[in-house]
Amino acid sequence: MHQFFSGPLTVEKIPVTVNNLPPELRGLKITQLSDFHYDGVKLSEELLAEAIRTSNSMNPDLVVLTGDFVTYEPDPIHDLVKRLKRLESRRGIYAVLGNHDLYYPTTKFIVTQALTDIGIQVLWNQVSYPLGKGLALVGLPDFWSPDFNPASVFNDLDEQVPRIVLSHQPDSAEVLQQWRVDLQLSGHTHGGQIVLPELGPLIAYQERAILATPPWLRQWIPLLQRKCDRVVKHWEWSAGLYQLNHNRLYVNRGLGTYPPGRLFCPPELTAITLV
Repeated sequence: MHQFFSGPLTVEKIPVTVNNLPPELRGLKITQLSDFHYDGVKLSEELLAEAIRTSNSMNPDLVVLTGDFVTYEPDPIHDLVKRLKRLESRRGIYAVLGNHDLYYPTTKFIVTQALTDIGIQVLWNQVSYPLGKGLALVGLPDFWSPDFNPASVFNDLDEQVPRIVLSHQPDSAEVLQQWRVDLQLSGHTHGGQIVLPELGPLIAYQERAILATPPWLRQWIPLLQRKCDRVVKHWEWSAGLYQLNHNRLYVNRGLGTYPPGRLFCPPELTAITLV
């Protein structure tokens, strides 16, 4: 399987303080993987296997997968789930879908069914309690989906109950500030893929970069095409942990890589500990 340059897998270890967390859940371990784009090009078998091995070595209580399992055609999901079935978790594996998992009218059903068949629960405007009633796990459709309806879930949640929210696109954090979100886990941005040291993602300087890049080269660099300004609004939330008023957002850099590759933005497995 060919892969564009991505660099080695990086593990980001993130302690997150959660108010009213039941004592028995302190120290809870969650691993997050995102943005596989498993299509024979954008993710190597070696990197995927390493990410699964590394997650298993941490003996997580929960594993969460935050979308974009495929890129365009849905069929690669059948090979991907053969790999994902090796993931181990004490209390289950949960997923939400990304925008690419909805690319064709049939993609949502095919991807959801394949994940469900190996025991991964796909949440779609749903709440689950894999660790008991002391911690809610909320899963939302992709932010661009017409089915994105957080009110249908949050309005029925007890405000005193801590909650972790899986939402593929970090832009959804802007809307979700009207509810309590102890930790939102997102992906989608790939961290910007090309990051300028001390300055952040190149895409944040897109217009200046477009003007400075010869047209013949620009056409081969997706991040220098103006359509990228529609990928996400808040590029300032491209990777890492953010405090948004009373809520927290964590954005995973993903595993898959678009051309021309990653620079100062390695693929990521996130290891979260609740305290």
